[in-house]
Amino acid sequence: MRSIKDLDIHGQTLLIRADFNVPLDDNLNITDDTRIRAVLPTINYALDEQAKIVLCSHLGRPKGQRVARMSLSPVAKRLGRLLQKEVNLAPDCLGPEVERIVKGLKNGEVLLLENLRFQPGETTNDEEMGRQLADLADIYVNDAFAVAHRAHASVVAVARFAKEKAAGFLLMDEINYFHKALEEPARPLVAVIGGAKVRSKINALENLLAKVDKMIIGGAMANTFLKAVGLEVGRSLHEPELVEVASCLLREAKQRKVQTYIPVDCVVAEKPEANAETKVVTVPDMPSDWFIMDIGPATSMLYGEALGNAKTIIWNGPMGAFEMDAFSRGTYAMVGHVANSYALTIVGGGDTDVAVHKAGESRKVSYISTGGGAFIALLEGRDLPAICALEDRFEDIGKDNKRVCTGSV
Repeated sequence: MRSIKDLDIHGQTLLIRADFNVPLDDNLNITDDTRIRAVLPTINYALDEQAKIVLCSHLGRPKGQRVARMSLSPVAKRLGRLLQKEVNLAPDCLGPEVERIVKGLKNGEVLLLENLRFQPGETTNDEEMGRQLADLADIYVNDAFAVAHRAHASVVAVARFAKEKAAGFLLMDEINYFHKALEEPARPLVAVIGGAKVRSKINALENLLAKVDKMIIGGAMANTFLKAVGLEVGRSLHEPELVEVASCLLREAKQRKVQTYIPVDCVVAEKPEANAETKVVTVPDMPSDWFIMDIGPATSMLYGEALGNAKTIIWNGPMGAFEMDAFSRGTYAMVGHVANSYALTIVGGGDTDVAVHKAGESRKVSYISTGGGAFIALLEGRDLPAICALEDRFEDIGKDNKRVCTGSV
């Protein structure tokens, strides 16, 4: 896969696929511009080369319709302030008017196309939409890791017709860090997997078992693993239909000699609410009518000790319902363990990212991924459509790896 640095882009027109899917408040003000800032190195490099820059992105899920509150206008304004230069917003992402505006760009100018998902062809990977996008530029650059797992027109179809194509700095960083972590890791390699549901992480867990030395499981998904070893979880969120899958994963971990950690104590609540009565109990003492809401202090200590000798750590998913203060201690303790380790640390997933930033420890983490679904796809060992398209491996898009424990799930 070629990088933008491998091409002569001086004076060329670049179509850069970015991910500007940023959160907006009720007044359409951007509340977090992390994703915009993440693409600045690629944009600034192109500006230094006096390229003509055409940016494209989606925002929200307008389902092929023009939705005013999902316009990229706030992004154009914020990007202009960050670049300290004017960023015009095109009236659409396709059509004669857009083509006219692009042809009129001068070296060093920046244009942002309107929301790609206003066009129904974006999410269906429409080839004609891909062709029209490719025709706008001399070079296509994908720098949108967060949608790298999507076979969309601006990710896949456009690459079929691009005269030249390459990855931006953000996409290259994401792939390179994953390569360091999963393909050539310094060991011990430890995976920390949390979040609500086993179902969304089954393939990731199984793929990781073939690679890691230790596996730490937290969040509500740990409840299903507790059931798998014969422990009760009261009224806690869990997935009864996946208990056997969890048992299979634990057996596989044992066979592969992967040390696997599940909670030994937990913070429980009478109700899954912020102001509910809470207490800390060992897992065997779990009250039958209460809810597990977070890992307990003994578990936090156990997990910290498990990470003590790690040389590489990958973390996805919180340890509990950290959005409520009473149940945030386990997640923030994990932030501390990861941030203060001497390992290469890679964190991914929206909630995990939020926790690290709220704890003020983002500078101590080696790399924070910008993608949620794409991060999980890589943990699953899947080929990302964006990477396949940049490498002309279109036949590999959509292929699934065989799994052992998932069965018919």
